[in-house]
Amino acid sequence: MTVQNTSLSGQPTATATIGIIGAMDEEIHQLTADLLDGQTFQHQGSTFHQGRLFGQQVLITKCGIGKVNAAMTTQALLSLGIQKIIFTGVAGGVTPGLQVGDIVISTDLIQHDVDVTPLGYQLGLIPDEQFSWNADEQLQALALESAQQIEGIHAVKGRIASGDQFIASKDRVRWMHDTFQVAAAEMEGAAVAQVASKWGVPFVVIRSLSDTADGEANVDYRSFMPLVAIRAKSVVRGMLQRM
Repeated sequence: MTVQNTSLSGQPTATATIGIIGAMDEEIHQLTADLLDGQTFQHQGSTFHQGRLFGQQVLITKCGIGKVNAAMTTQALLSLGIQKIIFTGVAGGVTPGLQVGDIVISTDLIQHDVDVTPLGYQLGLIPDEQFSWNADEQLQALALESAQQIEGIHAVKGRIASGDQFIASKDRVRWMHDTFQVAAAEMEGAAVAQVASKWGVPFVVIRSLSDTADGEANVDYRSFMPLVAIRAKSVVRGMLQRM
């Protein structure tokens, strides 16, 4: 299972079936460091790391921050033949009671910053698209089972909201929870979900909470990023070992 650099189209192709995406280097370096027989290549503007990880052949990539970057990278990943997508990284907690270090596993994802209400559309709905994109139930179950086996980790399933905004306001968090009933807020997952759904490829988004998105996010995020990256890696490891 290798990446071939001499396909008929002149583009690399992959026989690995599992793609793993993170928005930042800190969110994937724990995984790329453990790759066996690792190779790196460029494709459609993204850097891909291929190899064996915890018994599975995977492609790992960083998409960058924001929905456009996430959508472009997901499209590139899917064009290589990936059949399952795991997005791993950090998020801000929205549901009251969630704590830094908790893990939220996506049931579905929405885009909270979409507003076409002047034309009569529901808040958050992109015209001619569905309101939310459902994560694969089997991948959800694998992620939850893996998280629950890790000592000291509290994991929940819930809706995740994405937008091109870093949420650091108590009022905005309260509005987001009341309006969309979301558990966590971040900046990429719904774009990954939208593209993967169009391809018919199962996906799940796993977010470890680096802050509570309540006005202290600028402090908590920097302090807890290394810890939550390690916890997210532990969940991905458990999933791959169970596949």
